[in-house]
Amino acid sequence: MDEQRELILDQFTRQAIPFSQLHAKDDAQIHQLLINTAGIEANDNVLDVACGPGLVACEVAKVARHVTGVDLTPAMIEQARKHQQSLAQTNLDFVVGDAHPLPFADGEFSRVITRYSFHHFTKPELAFAEMVRVCRPGGRVTVCDVFMNSTEQADLYDRMEKHRDPSHTHALQLNEFEALFSGLSDVRREFYKYPVSVDVLLSRSFPEPGGADSFRKMVDGDIGVDRIGIDANRDNGLGFAFPVVIISGKK
Repeated sequence: MDEQRELILDQFTRQAIPFSQLHAKDDAQIHQLLINTAGIEANDNVLDVACGPGLVACEVAKVARHVTGVDLTPAMIEQARKHQQSLAQTNLDFVVGDAHPLPFADGEFSRVITRYSFHHFTKPELAFAEMVRVCRPGGRVTVCDVFMNSTEQADLYDRMEKHRDPSHTHALQLNEFEALFSGLSDVRREFYKYPVSVDVLLSRSFPEPGGADSFRKMVDGDIGVDRIGIDANRDNGLGFAFPVVIISGKK
């Protein structure tokens, strides 16, 4: 197992419950926007890559015929199964597995999705290629994640996030996402902002010593400047908003 996988396992084993709590109250409109952009319908067999605690998978399972969630972290899969049980859903399977390579056959799924995962991958192009591989011809591949608009923004954002989360690697620029999807057709894009309180976010994070203070200083220093592109503010305590893109293409 390489260093990045060890970091992910360490961070998300500890974050499994806090991460579930942080996103448990996500606006239903956010989930619906992902479902709509991915074109998920009643007859679809869906794969959720890096599914975490299964929050997206369980929402998708309310629409799709069947959903499979895969995640590297056993503690996340445990939370996903508990969430599934709480909803008494039977059209879901959760498995422990890697994003590259994915433990599934070519063309096994009609829709392949992932949310908030690509900024953890050292080689997102390999993870994307695997998503395309397991998607059937005519199906759709959809990625939802934070994005940046310039190299400067990405460099600053990466430095900021690594203070908070050592498993963060790189926030892709929008043109990097576009390059990944250049081989697919009928590419759709949707955007939204995900506002967070710095105190709440840090209470559910596990930074290295000094990381929380450095993270807070970078957010605070961007108020009124917005070099990072996160709309840092003190409207109700120190906060900011993750800029998120949903991008979906047809295989």
